[in-house]
Amino acid sequence: MNEQEEHINHNEKAEKRIVEDVEKYGFHKALLLDDGYLPAFAYSIGLYKTYQHPEIIIFGLSTDIMSYLLDKVGEEINKGVKFSTRIDYDEYLANYPIRFIEVDKEHYHDYLGYCGWFYDNTFDFPTYQLVWTDKERKYPWDKNFNENWKFKQPLLDRNVDFKFYEERNLGVFTTQKTLEGNPILWVYHNKDGAWQFHSEEYSEVENAKVVCLEDLVKKDQSLNEVYYLNYGQYAIRKDVNSKWEIFNDEEE
Repeated sequence: MNEQEEHINHNEKAEKRIVEDVEKYGFHKALLLDDGYLPAFAYSIGLYKTYQHPEIIIFGLSTDIMSYLLDKVGEEINKGVKFSTRIDYDEYLANYPIRFIEVDKEHYHDYLGYCGWFYDNTFDFPTYQLVWTDKERKYPWDKNFNENWKFKQPLLDRNVDFKFYEERNLGVFTTQKTLEGNPILWVYHNKDGAWQFHSEEYSEVENAKVVCLEDLVKKDQSLNEVYYLNYGQYAIRKDVNSKWEIFNDEEE
């Protein structure tokens, strides 16, 4: 079985399991492990169909805890509870509060792939993000939230203009040709965490420039499409209207 056949077989099994779980339990849990760069996350599939309640997505905790939270929230929804935004719920995570925020639909394709498939690829369903606090009971939007956890749970009710898991003012590498207007066709996420954005495959070191990541994204919003590149991966496209192709940098 080749790679494409394995992918098709995996999808068929996953889709069959989703349908069976929704019919049997009311919803299915999709659990995704962290990949060394992006955090683990989990989301429900079927809550909206079964209970007319927004789907739920959670980031940055262990898959066991996120699975537990989805089960616990699902049990409450099954009893008729309708969770609301802007309200603290203290009884679900060892006495640390959680809160729900409404996910902007701009983020749906990035994180809710199988959920979109379940709803006939329309992505026409509401979703809440379950947001947790640090040990001082502070949320990510609060002052003095634990800096080490800042990028463990991206806030999906905002930042539709900047999807990277770094600070907006992060210094990244590019070249003079790119700054002069040549389109970015090569994006590298080095194993040391550095980012490179170039208009040519083999950039000249003497023309290297350090610029603010946000400035590049403002000029070309399609760079948001490769926010997820892992360490040691790079993306290529033929032109600005082409899809990105992702590769692992074996030489780095």
